[in-house]
Amino acid sequence: MIYLTRIEHFNAAHRLFRSDRSDEENLRVFGKCAYPNWHGHNYELHVTVKGIPSPETGFVCNAKLLSTIIGEVILEKVDHRNLNLDVDFLQGLIPSAENVAQAIWNELQPHITSLGAELHSVRLWETPRICAECSA
Repeated sequence: MIYLTRIEHFNAAHRLFRSDRSDEENLRVFGKCAYPNWHGHNYELHVTVKGIPSPETGFVCNAKLLSTIIGEVILEKVDHRNLNLDVDFLQGLIPSAENVAQAIWNELQPHITSLGAELHSVRLWETPRICAECSA
């Protein structure tokens, strides 16, 4: 089995909070990430697929087509957006790195098989020191 990873970037704002909790409780649980005026991140998204390289091309899948799918399915919806307000597939979720990684997996998964590969993992770096990973 061979693994191929495509790395993409996007910028987005969010706020971690629960609307059914007070500002004080949200601040206690989520810290500065609960501030009411949002904050942003320069996210780095790693999408890893796996498969057997084609004897004709040597590819597990065409990396350019993988990038196109990630762009159309994910990046066009999240880049320079507010994850709490603007992204349909995140509605009803607290947009933590963990929840966003899982939601991205769910959005990408059906599209990866069209490339002849299998989705192996989605790793979302929120900062250079924190990331969340969803894998099969």
